Amino acid sequence: MAEVLAFDVYGTLIDTHGVVTELERRLGALGKAELAPEFSRRWRDKQLEYSFRRGLMGAYAPFGRCTEQALVFTDRALQAGLSENDRDHLMQVYAELPAFAEAEGALTRLAQAGVTCVAFSNGTAAAVEGLLEQAGLRRHFSEVVSVDEVRRFKPDPAVYAHLRHRLESAPGDTWLISSNAFDVIGARYAGLHAAWVRRSPEAPFDPWGIEPDLTVTDLDALAERLG
Repeated sequence: MAEVLAFDVYGTLIDTHGVVTELERRLGALGKAELAPEFSRRWRDKQLEYSFRRGLMGAYAPFGRCTEQALVFTDRALQAGLSENDRDHLMQVYAELPAFAEAEGALTRLAQAGVTCVAFSNGTAAAVEGLLEQAGLRRHFSEVVSVDEVRRFKPDPAVYAHLRHRLESAPGDTWLISSNAFDVIGARYAGLHAAWVRRSPEAPFDPWGIEPDLTVTDLDALAERLG
């Protein structure tokens, strides 16, 4: 049994595409509802790209700013025509995204098995606390560890070292749980164990020669293997 499971939040516990319904409504008012799935995908991709670029530049900004700037870019790129009020509302929706359906049950099973779980995110502690609280998941985590505390972004090795420092755990006792391949590779490169939550059966893993210790289809399967 793993000593500590550090869960990525966005895309692993929380469904970042939970914003699609509101996008359909806002874009539908502009006669562009069909853009919603592509808008959501490109917004998420650009959000991560901005965090990577800021990390390389040494120009850290909170993850929320990356998210907001990615929203503006996607709106422009797709010529969607969202108003400032639309964008403000979508940012609020992003702060209240839903958990994946199986997250609650899987985390409950892990707790019953005595596994220590923490949340580990690119988001600020305040943003993640709020997100997990409204999704009904906060009670399952002993603490929230944010990269904001070291002003770096995943997959910088410094953030995984910070995680271990906060947890006072050895690399071999610490697991990173993420649906993001870049996060899994970053954790493995830093000496941690890592499980990849492969939510899409079509999703390939990056061919870097650094593989996850464990690949599962969802959090229920994770709880069965590591609980």
